[in-house]
Amino acid sequence: MRAKPTALGWLDIEVSTAPEWDQAQMRRLARHLGYVVEMASEVSLIPLVDIVRSADADALIVPSPDHLDPLMLNALLSVADVETVLPRLSFARWNPAMGAVTVPDHRPNRDR
Repeated sequence: MRAKPTALGWLDIEVSTAPEWDQAQMRRLARHLGYVVEMASEVSLIPLVDIVRSADADALIVPSPDHLDPLMLNALLSVADVETVLPRLSFARWNPAMGAVTVPDHRPNRDR
């Protein structure tokens, strides 16, 4: 990771109806969250998760969840946080050190 938190802005050109507006909104959100933002190329043969990893980005910012499918989101969460502009959502990166998190069962035991 870098000295200053870095976000990579990315949009799916097939989903976006106003790419310039979406880019401006992603830059605005990045500044608001304290990230230095870099915009990724919209067209690439390299998988997005590899682009984010090679950019050493702390977060990926997309205009909306429609720009990512569930499998891509899952893969991205292994390398970076994911932020969406509208609706305003944050998805935190998986922590591999945590492993599977279990929630204790606090229901009363009926066997007693």
